[in-house]
Amino acid sequence: MENIKRKDFIKKTSLVAVAGATGLLAACGKREETGSAAIHTRKKYEWKMVTTWPPHYPIMGEGADGFAKEVEKISDGDLKIHVYGGGELVPAFETFDAVSQGIAEIGHSSPYYWAGKVPSAQFFTGVPFGMNPQDTNSWLYYGGGLELWRELYENFNLLPFPAGNTGAQMGGWFNKEINSISDIKGLKMRMPGIGGKVLSEAGGTPILSAVSEIYTNLERGVIDATDWIAPYHDYLMGFYKIAKYYYYPGWAEPSGAIEMIVNKSAYDKLPKYLQEIIRIASNSLNLTILSNFEKMNMEYLGKIEAEKSVEIRRFPEEVLSKFREITAKVIADITKNDEISKKIFDSYSAFQKNIAKWSNLNNL
Repeated sequence: MENIKRKDFIKKTSLVAVAGATGLLAACGKREETGSAAIHTRKKYEWKMVTTWPPHYPIMGEGADGFAKEVEKISDGDLKIHVYGGGELVPAFETFDAVSQGIAEIGHSSPYYWAGKVPSAQFFTGVPFGMNPQDTNSWLYYGGGLELWRELYENFNLLPFPAGNTGAQMGGWFNKEINSISDIKGLKMRMPGIGGKVLSEAGGTPILSAVSEIYTNLERGVIDATDWIAPYHDYLMGFYKIAKYYYYPGWAEPSGAIEMIVNKSAYDKLPKYLQEIIRIASNSLNLTILSNFEKMNMEYLGKIEAEKSVEIRRFPEEVLSKFREITAKVIADITKNDEISKKIFDSYSAFQKNIAKWSNLNNL
């Protein structure tokens, strides 16, 4: 992977093999027995998947490709999903609307991209100073988070499934030193979600741009800094060539949950065994994406350190403390006039507080 250039990285076409669920599902609904004769009665379905990632994008795009292959394999060809990267069928940031309206039956993305129309969707991905991926998954699967997520998306004819996590992210790439909170004033930074609102309150200017535009914007000075994900993707995007400083921790996204959104009308028309295959394949993808990220980020942090082309720095405590203070204000603003946002965040924050007691007992 060392010789992969930034453009090659974005266009990379290899697929990822997602861990199989169970062979038993392949048999579900497969045939009806009449005496000794097996009569095939299954209807074939073909779906379109749209994503916010470039086609075959490492880990996330590959994960979407692998999900489609796994669903087809487990269903014995009963459900085929054709995957379209961002911009191939619809623009990347129209994934939510495309699936909601039935232009595509399924989509792979991140909930905070829809903050403009569904502010509370942000609580299902990365909450500044929030839970880590393990605790987030615990809340989603066993703490009522997924039920709240589905309640929120029901008005949009969507059914969400957890389908990946980037893990804890880095604080971003900067071309100026951050020594105090005053250095944030006037800073133009690519940063989505609640973190972007915190940046704005601190005096910066958050900018949302598609993956393919980030490098050029940073190189040309359209932005002064950018977050993206973590060492693996960040290295392959080439940010180390055009930025001076790589800051941590990723205060804005200690967890980066990814969603599989399904058009509910289309989902309800599927037989039960195909619905179950989608659920299990999404769960599998949720595990494999996070595991893959952890391994690759470990390796590529080592590369960045060894090459010494950029300074890796921790945000000053003054800056982190101010960001934490502003985060509380931003979340209060989001929740005070939005009943569903308050309901979701109350659940999230209560779970975070309680699980922290357990986690702190085991921190070495």
